Amino acid sequence: MFSAEDVPLTIGTAEDNDLVLGDPTVSRYHVEVRPAERGLRVKDLGSLNGTFVGQLLVDDATVPPGTRLSIGESELELTEGDAVPKSVAEEDLDVPGLVAASATMRDVVRRVIAVASSDLPVLVQGETGTGKEVVARGIHALSARRDGPFEVVDCGSMPATLIASELFGHERGAFTGADQRRTGAFERADGGTIFLDEIGELPLEVQPALLGVLERRRFRTLGGGKETAVDVRVVSATHRDLRAGVNQSTFRADLYFRLAVARIVLPPLRERPEDIEPLVRQFVLELTGDPSVTPFGEAALERLQGQRWTGNVRELRNVVESALAFGTLEQDLGVAAEGPIHGETDPLEPYRSARAAVIARFEADYLGRLIQLTAGNASEAARRACMDRPYLLTLLRKHGLR
Repeated sequence: MFSAEDVPLTIGTAEDNDLVLGDPTVSRYHVEVRPAERGLRVKDLGSLNGTFVGQLLVDDATVPPGTRLSIGESELELTEGDAVPKSVAEEDLDVPGLVAASATMRDVVRRVIAVASSDLPVLVQGETGTGKEVVARGIHALSARRDGPFEVVDCGSMPATLIASELFGHERGAFTGADQRRTGAFERADGGTIFLDEIGELPLEVQPALLGVLERRRFRTLGGGKETAVDVRVVSATHRDLRAGVNQSTFRADLYFRLAVARIVLPPLRERPEDIEPLVRQFVLELTGDPSVTPFGEAALERLQGQRWTGNVRELRNVVESALAFGTLEQDLGVAAEGPIHGETDPLEPYRSARAAVIARFEADYLGRLIQLTAGNASEAARRACMDRPYLLTLLRKHGLR
């Protein structure tokens, strides 16, 4: 059923699943199975009736080959097949901006190269900061549209009226405040690629209009009377699993089908520590332009590879940028070769108070450097730190930095 080097396999009743079941008690997108280091990873996709291993309800777990899954009234046995050969040679694994030292990222690069040669819509999924826009730009750079425009639209940052205007444009007088004609992103991207970031946040009322563009390759501006033909490739991205949204009726199934003709899933940085050292070297080179600059030492790199990196690659870049701005990398990040990260603690002190003291020292040190690096701009500081601005302001006031 499953090859150890395959892309994730999805199971459900929708026609675009890898395994389509006719069981009415199974959700449209019920469960995903992918290879893992110690077996097979099973992830329920927000199904209505759940995924079970025996009597155990499974949300996200790694199971051994031979495990039997119960979904709805169906039962499946998970087995691994023989490894399949890759269609792209190792020496050809090169996508602009992507670092792929780890096996999982080399698989992503193979997928990017494979889809770039086509004109298929692509959905890129991954946690915040994993590099979804880098993948989208890589697809564009390797495609026949490379000399055309690359337009980015953040679907999660605007209300429905404004996002529709940003996508399709508007005529003068189309709504209050529309005092002149505006060209939309689809029109600006004609002949190239449009990247719809955070497509999972697209308001339901705008989704039919986007679906219409994808189906007819034509659109109408807000307040306009005629349709305009457009030749655009669509790459979209989200940190959400849109299949769960389809199951919960928060995202249109027909729009998902159109957007996810090809799908690329980016792993979080914590699952590919082999990529941290080459990423650090790449960031240092990009930020300094000097290949002779020495990045983190061995002890520091080991410490970096053990971090959780909730902000993923974006967070790592911010750390490198901050360290370069404040001098020696190891001292400024508190990752010296020996000793604790944020000072000594007294083992006789109660755990809770000792922990609070360490966190306070870290916050004061980190925030002080962050606000200095951004010249006191709280919005820029929040962006670099991958934090909500109100929470950042609260911490700054707490430590007397605001």
